[in-house]
Amino acid sequence: MDQTPFIKFLRLRPESDADIPLPRYMTPKAAGMDICAAIETDLVLEAGAIALIPTGFAIAVPEGFETQIRPRSGLAVKHGIGIINSPGTIDADYRGEVKIAVINLGKENYTFRRGDRIAQMVVKRVYQARLKIVEQLDETDRNTGGFGHTGL
Repeated sequence: MDQTPFIKFLRLRPESDADIPLPRYMTPKAAGMDICAAIETDLVLEAGAIALIPTGFAIAVPEGFETQIRPRSGLAVKHGIGIINSPGTIDADYRGEVKIAVINLGKENYTFRRGDRIAQMVVKRVYQARLKIVEQLDETDRNTGGFGHTGL
């Protein structure tokens, strides 16, 4: 039985954003779908700045799944462009416009243009955990060892 979820897409401004590709897998084995910017004019993101970029679409994610918004590796490595809340999560009950929260961690300004591929979206299964209050946790070899306790 095929467990592949269907994600419903809605173009929010079809009259003005028909030229913006909907998210799509760029290669047959890609894990993430590239997402394009639905901005009207160029957006210059100064070094250290954050912006929220519209995509022009909303989605319906099936219950039991989420979509994660992640940076594109090329933008990250070449220009220092990341996703400020990476990975961002779109829950199954959200129906608003998908917007991408980008940050420029580079040393130079970066210009986003209409239709640029700005992020990727990965579909993941999720589980809602049940919480159980206990008097004690079982011990492990690591136990309370924190950040960097095993060395660099």
